[in-house]
Amino acid sequence: MKSRDSLTRLKAFQVAEKRRQLQQLQLMMSEFERMAAELENQISVEEKKAGITDPTHFAYPTFAKAARQRADNLQNSIRELKVQQDAAELALEEAVADHAKAAALEERDGQNRARA
Repeated sequence: MKSRDSLTRLKAFQVAEKRRQLQQLQLMMSEFERMAAELENQISVEEKKAGITDPTHFAYPTFAKAARQRADNLQNSIRELKVQQDAAELALEEAVADHAKAAALEERDGQNRARA
């Protein structure tokens, strides 16, 4: 049946799209983690240079304060992306299951046509 073939191709496309979205989220998370680690390194260098590691100290470097805020924002974004990643993984599992069902129906129809 032509409609079953179309359904199977649609489900395969949906699986590929879900995989692409998941990979994109993972790429963003890894990039944010890299940026946060780089900021942490810069903060550490700045603190060593100033000799002050207490962010509440009046002479704490302004650059380190700003970098700390950016690093914290990146960590928050990573946590939010993790939630999105979990949802995307579930959606991918559902799409894979739907594709498998559609493929099984198409195969069954093909066998029935071959017998007839």
